[in-house]
Amino acid sequence: MADLSRPPSLTELAHRYGVATEYEDWRGRPVPAPDSTLVAVLAALGVRAETEDERAAELVTHDRAHWSRSLPPCIVARHGAAIPFWVHVTHGDPVTVWLVLEDGTARRGLRQLENHSGPYDLDGRLIGEASFELPADLPPGYHRLHLQVHEFETSTSVIVTPSQLAVPARLGAGRTWGLATQLYSVRSRNSWGVGDLTDLTDLAVWSAARHGAGFVLVNPLHAAAPTAPMEPSPYLPTSRRFVNPLYLRVEAVPEFADVRHRGRIRKSRLAVQKRAERSAQIDRDRAWKAKRAALESVYQVEFSAGRQIAYEAFCAREGRSLDDFATWCALAERYGPDWHDWPEEFRHPRSAAVGEFAAAHPDEVDFHRWLQWLLDEQLGAAQARAIAAGMALGVMHDLAVGVDPNGADAWALQDVLALGVTAGAPPDEFNQLGQDWSQPPWRPDRLAEQAYEPFRALVNAVLRHAGGVRIDHILGLFRLWWIPAGAPPTDGTYVRYDHEAMIGIVALEAQRAGAVIVGEDLGTVQPWVRDYLLDRGVFGTSILWFESDNDGKRRPLTAERWREFCLSAVTTHDLPPTAGYLAGEHVHLRDRLGLLTRPAEEELADDRRQQDAWLAELRRAGLLDEDAELGDIVLALHRYLGRTPSRLLSLSLADAVGEVRTQNQPGTTDEYPNWRVPLSDSQGRRVLLEDVFVDEAVARLCEAMRIAVTPDTDAP
Repeated sequence: MADLSRPPSLTELAHRYGVATEYEDWRGRPVPAPDSTLVAVLAALGVRAETEDERAAELVTHDRAHWSRSLPPCIVARHGAAIPFWVHVTHGDPVTVWLVLEDGTARRGLRQLENHSGPYDLDGRLIGEASFELPADLPPGYHRLHLQVHEFETSTSVIVTPSQLAVPARLGAGRTWGLATQLYSVRSRNSWGVGDLTDLTDLAVWSAARHGAGFVLVNPLHAAAPTAPMEPSPYLPTSRRFVNPLYLRVEAVPEFADVRHRGRIRKSRLAVQKRAERSAQIDRDRAWKAKRAALESVYQVEFSAGRQIAYEAFCAREGRSLDDFATWCALAERYGPDWHDWPEEFRHPRSAAVGEFAAAHPDEVDFHRWLQWLLDEQLGAAQARAIAAGMALGVMHDLAVGVDPNGADAWALQDVLALGVTAGAPPDEFNQLGQDWSQPPWRPDRLAEQAYEPFRALVNAVLRHAGGVRIDHILGLFRLWWIPAGAPPTDGTYVRYDHEAMIGIVALEAQRAGAVIVGEDLGTVQPWVRDYLLDRGVFGTSILWFESDNDGKRRPLTAERWREFCLSAVTTHDLPPTAGYLAGEHVHLRDRLGLLTRPAEEELADDRRQQDAWLAELRRAGLLDEDAELGDIVLALHRYLGRTPSRLLSLSLADAVGEVRTQNQPGTTDEYPNWRVPLSDSQGRRVLLEDVFVDEAVARLCEAMRIAVTPDTDAP
């Protein structure tokens, strides 16, 4: 329903820029966005909308900008569908258009369509519009459309995306399962107090070779600032484009063999390990301090000729993005991790002062380039060994929603990000106050103007050594909740993105990588979005506790009605592991932290009813006895996943070892040790990776998952 008190000009401006004037909440009720929110969000898009005069001027500016363009900023098409596009030239001028494909092939003779639009008066110059059509047989890829009018020539990007992303050939028509793990929490006897890429490799090889796993899903490995205190959240990185060197295994670097005084490095590792054994939390700062000192020693070792060539090739491939990131790291170490606090001349990556700094400190900058090369090698080794061990997909990475507003990507990409707002989520059943993730969102207009290159590079990077990627809050590629600075999450509104472009690019990059895409599509979801993702070949996400009948009674959704193209799991990292969930820990914790909007007794009673309903469903399915113990219930819940048609099933490593504590409580920062909980058993005892490999309870759950995905075999 329209808000009759809102100025029509504000409504019109909001609609033109994809800003929602109202939305449906998680209960299905319409909620109007405050006028102040619309004004603030439009300001973040560079649009002044406080007064009627400003809004009138901006509407004219919007029209003029459209007609001033000779070609659209970017054209996105699906393979197999003909796509029309417009051309603006002086009225009556002859037009020549042609296409140059990614491989250099030229395509001429594009079909012209009828267009009866009248000319637009642009300062006395009549601008006419002609329409043409891209043919349906264009191959997927990044192409270039050219326009010539007399002596004037210009061009624009054409992105042709797959009509549907096919399931990777290695997976075929079958099903597979994988472990989900928070890698930093998974220590081994040889890691430096924090799980690393060698641990990831070993976990993948073990789960594939011993239990037939097809993938291992890992938390985002995105880079954190190289300064203390290191941000613990993998979902608030300094960069999504690059990787956190905390995950390096120093001893796996080839040059380590030629380091002098290797014994001192080993003693440093042992000291970090002993401290980790006594600590109740993951200590990233201590681990990184010791590991960095060791890596500095390795950096001094001269490369072999072949290694030098490989390093130079890596730097050339990564180009300016790597240079910017490495320069930011060196600047952060000197001036602090918040680039807003740096001297003015360093606050933009293209400033002369930044170039002079990089030239004056080549080793400091190059050290961070080198770390990224090592990470690229170790990530590649992890994926190669996972596939060699028999995994269908290998490592499935996780792509966070956004980045730290003060970090490397926000600095390097500040011209493509919206300032004065943060991304988050509106209130829902499990986060009733809403969420503010403190991250600057993409500006949809700037992304289109840059032909989505920053987004393309990001997706390409996360898929470089992966058999799949889970995209956190994939709904943000359709619309994202923008919150004005200083406002509560409840006062945000949605901003629309070109999902044809965003999802299409994800599909194109995944097709080239031979990877599967899993979209985390939980929360407030528009009904058509899941249908769209299915049509594009993107898997969804199903969490057992959230799967209920839509009859209003919240009864469990029976297994046969679950989605096929889906990654299904019992729990997620934003909830306690299953043992903790069954004990109501998610309610008790939110009550202690003041995050509930109704009495804890009501929440617990409601939660108990839901759990009882699931236990009854397990008994109905013949998976649970009346006198079952906790371990039996956890096992039955995972066996239930096998009764669904879901192609991908996931077992949390925390569930496998009996952990009860959650890794993250949304809506908190330091009130709870988010992302700092080491892998432990039900008694709180630390569990090393070597313990996992010989634990009978772990093996029992893993074997249940193997049986669940084995063709023509029902779960016992």
